[in-house]
Amino acid sequence: MAASIEELVQVVDSTTILRLLTTKPRLLAFGEPTHGENALLDLRNKLFHELVEQHGYRAIAIESDCLMGRVVDDYVASGMGSLDDVMERGFSHEWGAFEGNRELVQWMRAYNDGRPADEQVRFAGFDGPLEITHAASPREAITRLHGYLDPDLLPCNSETLDHLLGADDRWTNPAAMMDPSQSVGRTPEAKELRVIADDLVALLDAQEPQLRTTSEDEWYQARLDARTATGLLRYHYWMADTSPSRMAWLLAVRDSMMAGNLLALAERGPTLVNAHNSHLQRDKSTIRMGGVPAQWWSAGAIVSTRLGKDYAFLATALGTIPHQGVDAPPADTLEGILYAVPQDQYVVDPRRLATAIGAVTPRVSPWYGYGPLDPTHLSSVDGLVFVKDAGVRRTQRTE
Repeated sequence: MAASIEELVQVVDSTTILRLLTTKPRLLAFGEPTHGENALLDLRNKLFHELVEQHGYRAIAIESDCLMGRVVDDYVASGMGSLDDVMERGFSHEWGAFEGNRELVQWMRAYNDGRPADEQVRFAGFDGPLEITHAASPREAITRLHGYLDPDLLPCNSETLDHLLGADDRWTNPAAMMDPSQSVGRTPEAKELRVIADDLVALLDAQEPQLRTTSEDEWYQARLDARTATGLLRYHYWMADTSPSRMAWLLAVRDSMMAGNLLALAERGPTLVNAHNSHLQRDKSTIRMGGVPAQWWSAGAIVSTRLGKDYAFLATALGTIPHQGVDAPPADTLEGILYAVPQDQYVVDPRRLATAIGAVTPRVSPWYGYGPLDPTHLSSVDGLVFVKDAGVRRTQRTE
């Protein structure tokens, strides 16, 4: 068995990965089973460099706040501001502190320096403005959308909008995540805001022939604001729900917001997408929250259904994460079989791998922050990247 698997092993580079696919996808999704690990971020950055320089990719999208991501995109395009400020204000989930993300932004700024706008690389966050502890106020998105549209046709004035929104801390109250009664998502004001947001989106669609003749970037931002405003109001509505389906709805709304952002990015050109495997896989995603299981269709499943071969998914499997207590995997698991191969990093065709190994035991993670790859998903993965030790960094490129 080991010899046959070693015959499947290939070097991890962009050319090898694209050869596994039948076509160059508009969205190439690179999943990870945990966040923030050096080896994974280094590998992502390496692949992005190669995809840009050798295969014409012009954007990267990561699992971070879609509105905050505009701060990073502005910086890599213009160089205005300081890198420290961008890393603090341009990433959610505290991911601006990851060295691999800082190196990514530095490389993008250096690449863009002196290039015309149509040759520059772009950055995007594709997550909603959502954290584990709370969801953002819809103020930023709905207010900017309101100001973008024809003032003579607006469903309300800015004063009414501001009154309905109220104080932002009402929306971001962390107690609402565990206690639906603390949420403002089903108050009369929130319900009226959902109607207004729906009318604003309808007005945006109706005025497209005029608005598209101005700035394409402004139009893209307005569509992003429209998706975010309606998505956030929907998310807050379900935060106030008391039924058993509450958590499943929240998970589904989040990933549907992600999917909308990815589909919009696909319209702009070939993009590398980086997020947790569970947000990018084609199979149904599962999680246990407070001991209760929940299932939902991920952003990747939704986008794959829409785009077909223009969406490709690379899953990543890990051997060890020593500093988190994730030691060498059992030999009878998928990760254990891959761990026995001498190479530290490699990519394999998952369908050929599934034939070679047959049925295996699913790995159980000793740490909540790491999700082993479900071996039954191999048939729906386009490429499987294996990293033996998540704590080991490769030598960084500096050019």
